Amino acid sequence: MIDLYYWPTPNGHKVTIFLEEAGLAYRIKPVDITKGDQFKSEFLAISPNNRMPAMVDRAPADGGAPVALFESGAILVYLAEKTGRLLPADLHARARTLQWLFWQVGGLGPMAGQNHHFAKYAPAKIPYAIERYRNETGRLYGVMDGQLAKTPYLAGEYSIADIACYPWIVPHEDQGQDLHDFPHLKRWFEAIRSRPAVIRAYAAGGPYERTRLDFTALEREILFGQTAERGGAK
Repeated sequence: MIDLYYWPTPNGHKVTIFLEEAGLAYRIKPVDITKGDQFKSEFLAISPNNRMPAMVDRAPADGGAPVALFESGAILVYLAEKTGRLLPADLHARARTLQWLFWQVGGLGPMAGQNHHFAKYAPAKIPYAIERYRNETGRLYGVMDGQLAKTPYLAGEYSIADIACYPWIVPHEDQGQDLHDFPHLKRWFEAIRSRPAVIRAYAAGGPYERTRLDFTALEREILFGQTAERGGAK
């Protein structure tokens, strides 16, 4: 059994998609990031960066002590190696898969995240910031579209690279992107969206989805007011 510390964000969806694809048993331990659950001592013991997702594998492949992990990219690699699924063993195919995984971790995720923040959540609308991150998100969509013009999936076969990227494309409208401008990306997106495991993964997060679009002052402080001295809310 895997304990998944989760909230229905793009990074959280990455892990539930893999778990559903691989058929691994897991239980969701919700981490409500609007209430400050990510700053509780029991969660910080697993994820010192106070970010979800995190997980504890209570049945690791070596039969030893439970394995605790944070960072979604590291979790995907670990689970792929545990199961022998969605990360090729062939040297060249593995390298291609990992480069696209880390492209998402270092580029698509952070840039799309800043896009969301300045376009939707920032209390002051800063045109320069909104335009910069919208344009950079569009550039990254273009990179994906170019790759997907050559291969059905990012690294050739469906892999953890696609699982990592897909949840960040789901909110494309909020990011100011039109998938019709990226036809190869659109084909890829629709193929992944229709996979039964992906449908199940998003359904698993349904009970935790936020119904309100606004944040209270306290929620905003918890989500956006963190510094080195103050990890969460006052």
